[in-house]
Amino acid sequence: MNQQQLIFVPYDPKYGEQTVRMWRASKEDAIGQPEKHSFDNHVFFLNHSLSDQFEIKLAVIDDTVVGMIAYNEAEISQLYVHINYQAKGIGQRLLEFAKAKSNGRLTLYTFEVNKNAQRFYEKNGFKIIGRGHENEEKLPDILYEWNLA
Repeated sequence: MNQQQLIFVPYDPKYGEQTVRMWRASKEDAIGQPEKHSFDNHVFFLNHSLSDQFEIKLAVIDDTVVGMIAYNEAEISQLYVHINYQAKGIGQRLLEFAKAKSNGRLTLYTFEVNKNAQRFYEKNGFKIIGRGHENEEKLPDILYEWNLA
């Protein structure tokens, strides 16, 4: 991957459909089950719910979305990297945007079945503070926390 081609841009609805395609493929690969919502509902959620509540940053290479993060000062709601671009530093760079805008503490959930995500978050300073299964997928999840101090 040529680093000059990788750019980070604020979310724009023109990237909505390809962001959702990348997101769904990455999530389905990570948890081993299909997305519960229709493609159109997922695009609507991205454009009208998620983007109203969180800042969204995209990683783009040659006008193709290869990663996304949705965050605010206290929480990371979504972080996905295209299957073909994982383990190349994109997720870490996206995480840096959230850490820089944080109030010094961030929380996020990941699925217990997603061992790659657990390794990634723990490598980046997140600690487990809770467990549960309060999600649509009915899968056990892990609550992580990162602190600046």
